[in-house]
Amino acid sequence: MTEQTTMRAVVATEAGPAGVLKPTQAPKPAPDMTEILVRVHAAAINPADWKTRASGSWAGRRGAEDPAGRGVILGWDVSGVVEAVGRGVTLFAPGDEVAGMPLFPHFAGGYSEYAVAPARHFVRKPAGLSHVEAAALPLVSLTAYQAFTDYAKVRPGQRVLIHAAAGGVGHVAVQIAKALGAHVIGTASAAKHDFVRGLGADEVIDYRGVDFAEVVSDVDVVLDAIGGDYFDRSLRVMNPGGTLVALCYDVDGEMLARAAERRVTAGFMLVEPDHAGLLAIRALVEEGRLRPVIDTVLPLAEAAKAHELGEAGRTSGKIVLRVIED
Repeated sequence: MTEQTTMRAVVATEAGPAGVLKPTQAPKPAPDMTEILVRVHAAAINPADWKTRASGSWAGRRGAEDPAGRGVILGWDVSGVVEAVGRGVTLFAPGDEVAGMPLFPHFAGGYSEYAVAPARHFVRKPAGLSHVEAAALPLVSLTAYQAFTDYAKVRPGQRVLIHAAAGGVGHVAVQIAKALGAHVIGTASAAKHDFVRGLGADEVIDYRGVDFAEVVSDVDVVLDAIGGDYFDRSLRVMNPGGTLVALCYDVDGEMLARAAERRVTAGFMLVEPDHAGLLAIRALVEEGRLRPVIDTVLPLAEAAKAHELGEAGRTSGKIVLRVIED
């Protein structure tokens, strides 16, 4: 049998709208030392995907061009089966089911049949989850987990405010904050309140019908994936000693000064590959305290449609590309 040398993939041929995403054939990668080759079953969509595609902000990142030089293969959330391992790998063997967020913010090439990355950027797929469900978890869960445990150091009984609580990061952040023992307050449109409460939120605020800064108080930690005037409005509801984690915007010197006036720590956080964090997330899933919510599943070839849906901002949970059937 002839060894497969190419694979199906979706490439962003240039910066621009979702239409720049084109199905193509790309060279199949091979694992180097400490790396694994994963046959991708599913790859999730995240705001980082469409923001990177639209801006073309890929200069200087490893893997910035597919080997044929036609553009970039996006996608960081992957779930699949190990096909081969590089020299020195002891964590996994061919046939193991794995999930992870490899290489972020460098390019992992998740929108393809195969992806190569360091073995420790993955964990074994959580028991009981399909590949579609497992692919939906790594980036958003690691974002919330690192924000709450490493940066804000959330403690039981603290009050945590999560903006966009029905979104990709928000819906897992609600669950992780509850698992850490926090009192969770989420902002979401009225139509999504039952959804957010079902995830474990103690309070849900309709951001369209009321100014959350007028009805919320004594908050210890804010997770903000919106930005704009949400920064200063969030400061108004926070306790001295609190922490505001910005996920989608830089916190400049003037903003830091305003936070310091209220004795609040504030900063931008970018998620990182994290084997220990993935193990903790897998444990939460297997204990029944964390579950991904899937809004839409589309085939790999419809990655452009998936981006359009994500950019519209009306989804609850995650959008996932199915690369092959489980």
